[in-house]
Amino acid sequence: MKKINLTFSLLAVLALFMVSCSGGEKKQEVTETKTEMAPEGKGQSAVIDDVSAANALQVAKSLDDFKTLVAAIEAAGVEDAVVNVGPLTIFAPVNAAFDKLPAGTLDDLLKPENKSKLAFILVNHVAPANYPDSQLKKEAKKGRKLYMASGKYLLVEDKEDGIYVGGTKILKSVKVSNGWIHVIDNVLVPAE
Repeated sequence: MKKINLTFSLLAVLALFMVSCSGGEKKQEVTETKTEMAPEGKGQSAVIDDVSAANALQVAKSLDDFKTLVAAIEAAGVEDAVVNVGPLTIFAPVNAAFDKLPAGTLDDLLKPENKSKLAFILVNHVAPANYPDSQLKKEAKKGRKLYMASGKYLLVEDKEDGIYVGGTKILKSVKVSNGWIHVIDNVLVPAE
């Protein structure tokens, strides 16, 4: 009887040892996501990431109303400025805003030799700060101007029919992962 108890005890200890060493581990579920690093010499805008919330450029690319703006951003090579971690506030002109420019202006700006001029105009639409509608109203009440990435300043006004920046009414506002997009219907061409 003693031999059976000893054998049984040894088997029990051996079984416990085997379970604790191999089968007692919890399996982790693996979720596949797609994140690719930017190619050599490319910035943040070249990173492919289908996991994070959409940034300003990704949102603009997904909407037909911003096809001209996206083409201009790419022609000027300022994609990284728009996907920067931020916070950023982007005053995004719709396609019709570019149509309001004098005839031939957009075609001229999209030429490679005018890349720096186009870039200057586009960064004049970016404020390197977080400006939701509520903050813009506060800035207007205090009579402040917004500092833009171009180095220029834009006046903020809270009028009866809405908020205006640089004389242009904000039509709609969208929260994005790196700040805010305020939709406008004019191109904010800075004075030289």
